[in-house]
Amino acid sequence: MQRIKRDDTVLVIAGKARGKQGQVRQVLPDERRVLVQGVNMIKRHMRQRAMGAPAGIVEKEAPLHISKVMLICKSCNHPVRVGFRVRSDGVKVRVCRACGQDVD
Repeated sequence: MQRIKRDDTVLVIAGKARGKQGQVRQVLPDERRVLVQGVNMIKRHMRQRAMGAPAGIVEKEAPLHISKVMLICKSCNHPVRVGFRVRSDGVKVRVCRACGQDVD
């Protein structure tokens, strides 16, 4: 089970985007990276491939290493470490280390 999942709100804690918050758009587990909406923007020079595809200098998000982001807990509204717990019904859930509430 992953500590950071898609649609989680995260805070960037290191690098040039430090202090920015955003929603996780994609998790790349093999590369240990996450794509955060509106964070770590890069510019790419693109040639038009099809009608309607953008050409010129296009800004897009680049993946960040997963160690550079922290999950923001919905209940305590702070960046927190994530733990795991098995509930009484046998389901493994993510847990906020600060307040102890289930994240999922």
